[in-house]
Amino acid sequence: MTGGTGDTDALAPVRAELLRAARADAADTVAAACRDADGVLAAARAEAAELLARAARVGAEEGTAVAAAQTARATRAARARELAAQGEAYAELSRRVADRVRDRYLAEPAAAEALAERTRDLLGPDARITAHPDGGLLATVPGRLVDFGLPALARRALDRIGSEAATLWRPDDGEGRSDG
Repeated sequence: MTGGTGDTDALAPVRAELLRAARADAADTVAAACRDADGVLAAARAEAAELLARAARVGAEEGTAVAAAQTARATRAARARELAAQGEAYAELSRRVADRVRDRYLAEPAAAEALAERTRDLLGPDARITAHPDGGLLATVPGRLVDFGLPALARRALDRIGSEAATLWRPDDGEGRSDG
C-alpha cells in the first residue's frame, strides 16, 4: 500500500457512500422513531380521553347517587315535619274536644242523670254507677264496664269525626274543600 493522497481520494467515493448510507439509515431510524413516538402519543391521548370519559361517567353516576340520597333525606325530613305538624294539630283537636265535652257536661245539670239512665239501659237496673275521677260516670255489673268518663266521651267524639279529622291538614282547594 502506498501512503499517498491518491489512496485517500480513491476511498472518497466509498466513504461518501458509507456516509450517505449511514445518514439514510439514521434518517430512516429517526423517521421510524418519530412514527413510533406519534403512535405512542396517539395511544396515550386515546387512553387519556377514555380515562376522562370514564371518570366523567363515574362522576355523573356518583353525583346522581348523591343527589338521590340527598333528595331521599330531604323527603324524609319533610315528611317527618308534616307528620309532626299533623300530630300537633290532632293533639290540639283532642284537647279542644275534651274541653268542649267537659264544658258541656258541666253546663248541663241533667247530663249526669242522662248518662246514669243510659248506663242502666245498657247494663240493667243493678248497674253500680260511680263518678269517674276526671268527670262523668263509670258503671259496672259483674263482667261488664261502661265508661262514660269525660275522657272516654271525648275519644268517642273524635272517633265519630274519624277520617274527617285528616281534612285539618290537607290543603284547601280555595273553596273550603280539601283535595284528598
